[in-house]
Amino acid sequence: MEGEVPGLAGHAVSQADDKTLSKSQRAYHYIKERIARQEFTPGYRLVLGSIAGELDMSVVPVREAIRQLEAEGLVTFERNVGAHVSMVDDSQYRFSMQALSVMEAAAIALAARHLSADDISRARAVNERMTAGLVDFEPHTFTALNREFHSILFAQCANPRMLELVNAEWARLGHLRYSTFTFVPGRAQESVQEHENLLLLIEAEAPLYEIEKAARHHRSATLDAFLIHEHPDEALRLLSF
Repeated sequence: MEGEVPGLAGHAVSQADDKTLSKSQRAYHYIKERIARQEFTPGYRLVLGSIAGELDMSVVPVREAIRQLEAEGLVTFERNVGAHVSMVDDSQYRFSMQALSVMEAAAIALAARHLSADDISRARAVNERMTAGLVDFEPHTFTALNREFHSILFAQCANPRMLELVNAEWARLGHLRYSTFTFVPGRAQESVQEHENLLLLIEAEAPLYEIEKAARHHRSATLDAFLIHEHPDEALRLLSF
């Protein structure tokens, strides 16, 4: 699920784009990117002065960025203690996956008719790399490629608000649990097959509701596999409805 984390800019933003961001936005993307990449791990103390120094700015915009990240649940701030990256919470992971199963599926459906042959070719090439990686399976690499694959499919969505929400949940997932495939590696084989089926639907210009349904099932299946592995009793209860 990666390459470059979808929707995250940080220091990776091009100079042209970087000039359009305020200092607080630059600090926000910088911190958020490192949380998603697990450079800032759960419980990591965020020293505002150090971050400000790295970004060559005052502490004020960094503090504003921290407030925004706190509102998103990625950072916890305690008076007289400071800011820390929020701890992992499986229930929050589940909520993000459920939200993504709806929002990202809709974004992919909205983007489907705008994907060029080159977009589909790039997505298929990424999926082929994922398939090749099944032999010597490395969960983090597979996850990085999975992110890249998905970002190609939803990037052409014309609804900027939906894109913003999808990108935010992807970043949140990167913080909550970097690689589901670490816990359920058997899910990887199914995942690449579902990717190819999704590409075939898009190429065939299938009805958008079918594309959305396939994309939603793909996301839900990963969550189901995780729940069965980590919380079998609860999964049995949830999946019986």
